[in-house]
Amino acid sequence: MRMDSHTSKTAAVSSRDLRRWIILGTAFIAALCLLSFTVGQRLGENAVISSQNAVLEQQVVQNWRQTLEDQATAIEATRQQYSQQMDMLTLRLGELQSRLLRLDALGQRLTSMSELPEGEFDFDSLPSVGGPEDIVAPESFNLADLDSALSRLELQAESRQQQLGVMSDVLVYDKIARQQVLAGKPVRTGWLSSQYGFRSDPFTGKRAWHNGLDFAGQDGSDIIAVAGGVVIFAGSRYGYGNTVEIAHGDGLVTRYAHCKEILVSVGDVVQADQTVALLGSSGRSTGPHVHFEVLQDGKGVSPQKYVQRASR
Repeated sequence: MRMDSHTSKTAAVSSRDLRRWIILGTAFIAALCLLSFTVGQRLGENAVISSQNAVLEQQVVQNWRQTLEDQATAIEATRQQYSQQMDMLTLRLGELQSRLLRLDALGQRLTSMSELPEGEFDFDSLPSVGGPEDIVAPESFNLADLDSALSRLELQAESRQQQLGVMSDVLVYDKIARQQVLAGKPVRTGWLSSQYGFRSDPFTGKRAWHNGLDFAGQDGSDIIAVAGGVVIFAGSRYGYGNTVEIAHGDGLVTRYAHCKEILVSVGDVVQADQTVALLGSSGRSTGPHVHFEVLQDGKGVSPQKYVQRASR
C-alpha cells in the first residue's frame, strides 16, 4: 500500500515536470518564432530601407549627373556665345582699322593740299597723350564695355570721314579754281619787250595792232602755263610759228607763240607754272621771245591785268 502511494506520487511529479517542460519548450519555441519573426521583420525593413536608400542615392547621383550635364551644356553655350561675340568684335575692329587707314590717308592728302607746315600733323605717329594716374582701382573692359566703346569709335570715324571728305572736296575745288585763275608771266626769266595794242610793226615800221604781250629772254628757256587747263592746240600756226594754246574754262584760252620746241600735246592736262614749251624765234619773229595772248570766247583781250595779278 505504501508502495502504491509512492508510485502515485512519482507519477504525479513526472507528469508535472513533463507539462513544465512542454510549457517551457512551447514558450521557447514561441519565443524563438517571435524572435525569428522580429528578426525577419527587421531584416525585411532593413532590406526595404536599404533598397529605398539605394534608389534615393541613385536618384541623387542621377540628379547630380544631370546637373553637371546641364552646367556643361550652359558653359559650352556661353563659350560659343562669347566666341561669336569676340569674332564679331574682331571683325568690327578690322573694319575700324581700315577706316582709320583711310582717314590717315585722307588727312595726309588734306595736309598736303592745305600746304600746312611739314610735321604739324603727323599721321604716321600716334597722338601724344598723358595725365595723372587714376586713384580709383583700374578695371578691365568687359565685352559690353568694349562693344559700346567700339560703337562710339565707329560713329566718330564715320562722322570724321564725312567731314574730311567734305573738306577734301572743298580744297580740291579751291585748288582747281586757283589753278584756273590766270595770273603771272608766261616765263620764269625774261622781260616785257612789247605791249598790247597798237605799235610799230617790227618788219614794216607801219602802225599795226599787237594782240598780246611779248616777253624776250634767253633762247631755250622755259615757257610756262599761267594757269591750269587742257591743251587744245600744239603745232605750227601761220605767223605764230610753233604755238601752244590752253583752255582754262569759262571761254578763256591762253596762247604761247614763237616757241623753239613744244613739250605738250593736245589733250594734256597742265598745271599752273608747268613748262609747256621752250623760248625761241619760230614764225614771224625778230629774236627769241614768247608772244602771249589771252582769248575770251575767241576774241583777244589785254593780258596785262592777268600778268599783274599778285596771286597765282
